[in-house]
Amino acid sequence: MKKLFILFLFFTLELSSQECSEFFLIRHAEKDRSDPDNNDPILTSDGIKRANHWASYFDTIQLNSIYTTDYIRTKQTIFPVSKLKQITPKIYSIDELDINQFISSNQGKRVLISGHSDTTPSMVNKLIGENKFSNMSDSDNNSLYIVNILNSEVSVEVRSVTIGN
Repeated sequence: MKKLFILFLFFTLELSSQECSEFFLIRHAEKDRSDPDNNDPILTSDGIKRANHWASYFDTIQLNSIYTTDYIRTKQTIFPVSKLKQITPKIYSIDELDINQFISSNQGKRVLISGHSDTTPSMVNKLIGENKFSNMSDSDNNSLYIVNILNSEVSVEVRSVTIGN
């Protein structure tokens, strides 16, 4: 009986030492398209509403870190969440990111990542280690990708989060 208890204790400690990492990935909210030559536009009023909605959505979800690309629209999208959570966003570049180091440095954490129609699914693909998702539709501002990593087990879920949900 004593051996069984020790074995049970060992497995319990082993399981509790495993930490799940959870990554929430969103595309920036609706951007101003009035100047086709502007590569770094601001959000529209609908985009600001969506950014505020993301803050409401993440209100009850604990976050440890927030990452954004270095564009006005992605920074504006996560600003209400970062203000609510009192987390200073970190700038990332998908092209310069060492994905293994990124995953390692965020082990056991919950992380929000704001990107674009191409970088968001690309980042998901890097996190899950396969080329599963293609670029998002240019009108898709409400998809939320949730990637969970526990040891070598990876899962991904895609949700559609509309304003009012």
